[in-house]
Amino acid sequence: MAEPIILELKTCTLREWREGDEESLVQNANNKKIWDNVRDLFPYPYTRENAEWWIKEGCKKEGAFSLAIEVHGNAVGGIGFVFKEDIYRRTMEIGYWLGEEHWGKGIMTDAVQGITEYGFANFDVCRIYAGVFDTNIGSIRVLEKAGYQLEARLRKNITKNEQPVDELIYVMVR
Repeated sequence: MAEPIILELKTCTLREWREGDEESLVQNANNKKIWDNVRDLFPYPYTRENAEWWIKEGCKKEGAFSLAIEVHGNAVGGIGFVFKEDIYRRTMEIGYWLGEEHWGKGIMTDAVQGITEYGFANFDVCRIYAGVFDTNIGSIRVLEKAGYQLEARLRKNITKNEQPVDELIYVMVR
């Protein structure tokens, strides 16, 4: 059995999801402000059943790598990669979310920097990118502080809440 992944960072710990995270997951993920800035696959309202499924199956999805963001012993967010295939095989997409109570404290910037370093050190990739809604100023700031650079604006590439919005592509290459 492989050693558990634990990344101790300045403001948080990145670790594997585990049974017992359900209550904190629901408490932090069940927030329309979060849902408004993530893909529709992320459920809202976020229920206990959603949390149980995520911990048992969702976070173990083939082609992806997911960790919990832990603060003071509680899983308060999530971060991970989706591995791309075929000619994009050396590219990963990063995704993340954080409970609103923890916004503005440098936690997500720390987490993005930590998992980005882990990604380049542990996977055969030369590119990690994030697609962010142009209305998500907090996430844009996180990516910029973490050293990602704006590469492209994809006009009206996203439809959220029945409204088309631009997607910004931020990238880190090695």
